[in-house]
Amino acid sequence: MRVVNTNFILDRSRPGLTTTAISAVDLQGAGGNWATVGRRSRGGRRVRRQREKRKGKSVGLRIGTLNVGTMTGKGRELADMMERRKVDILCVQETRWKGSKARSIGAGFKLFYYGVDSKRNGVGVVLKEEFVRNVLEVKRVSDRVMSLKLEIEGVMLNVSGYDPQVGCELEEKERFRSELDEVMESIPTGERVVIGADFNGHVGEGNTGDEEVMGKFEVKERNLERQMVVDFAIWMDMAMVNTYFQKREEHRATYKSGCRSTQAEYILCRRGNLKEISDCNVVVGESVARQHKMVVCRMTLMVCKKKKWSEIEKKTKWWKLKKEECCVEFRQKLRQALGGQVGLPDDWETTAEVIRETGRKVLGVSSGRRKEDKETWWWNEEVQDSIQRKRLAKKKLAKD
Repeated sequence: MRVVNTNFILDRSRPGLTTTAISAVDLQGAGGNWATVGRRSRGGRRVRRQREKRKGKSVGLRIGTLNVGTMTGKGRELADMMERRKVDILCVQETRWKGSKARSIGAGFKLFYYGVDSKRNGVGVVLKEEFVRNVLEVKRVSDRVMSLKLEIEGVMLNVSGYDPQVGCELEEKERFRSELDEVMESIPTGERVVIGADFNGHVGEGNTGDEEVMGKFEVKERNLERQMVVDFAIWMDMAMVNTYFQKREEHRATYKSGCRSTQAEYILCRRGNLKEISDCNVVVGESVARQHKMVVCRMTLMVCKKKKWSEIEKKTKWWKLKKEECCVEFRQKLRQALGGQVGLPDDWETTAEVIRETGRKVLGVSSGRRKEDKETWWWNEEVQDSIQRKRLAKKKLAKD
């Protein structure tokens, strides 16, 4: 009589395997020993590599937004916070810096900003050093609206920073709305868009009637600016990322003044790309801004293939000609290359090539690598300790 045992017993000595007596009975009869049979995996290494190739490569980004109040005296502290919190891209509002420039703020971070008045408004985007060279376009619309286009591993990503508009006149709000529409309409549908904004519009708890643009997790309070935020998200087919993740209230409230806390800052993305956002929360315990807190989301870009960056052109070190000994040696080598002639030949292309070749041999060429930004000289251990004490003091004050 053939004994068939269909009950599987876990083999604790080898995780992931099952133990059965069927094979042993078939081979040796009823007196056979227990045999360990592993689960059959579908496909080998080649099949797994093909699946990973079809799936593509993923690039993780941490994108945030923060109303800094002013950038004066906060550049190095902001860079230190981004490095500590591992933030790659940060939209900043209320910079209050006049001008249209890009400036290094230390620790390998660069700020692209635009402002008209040094006392109000101003907007900017801070990028990590490895993404600075990926910038394709910087569009500065006004001191409230600006946008950066980046190409990351072949994927187009548009990052925009918007300034608050609460308390403004109706005409100014309409102009602000038209500027937003102008920026969004200029971005192709297939490109990804991430907006870091301080709308000062509290959409309130619950999403009845607005399920397509927001989740259920918001701070309870709402104000009159709510409809403007929701209408903009619906019109542009965007989703408010903050409201889709269930967090404690302290990790949802972005603004705190006394006993009052609300959610005023938002991160928005296209509804079709919402699945690429894996988390979003408010960072607590930082003291760069007095009342506002930084909102950070984790985004994963799916990349089909990796783009190979071309090498940076190596340049001849012509600046060495300022030294007398290098200048004398260069003249001697150049005369030898020209056959001892005092004057230059009539064929300029040949002469130019001889000059370039002599310069490369005598003066040398650069390595082709980009120089790293120098750290701010005053950012020493004493200053860092002071900043740390300030952070701890603010945290203690918030708990009191």
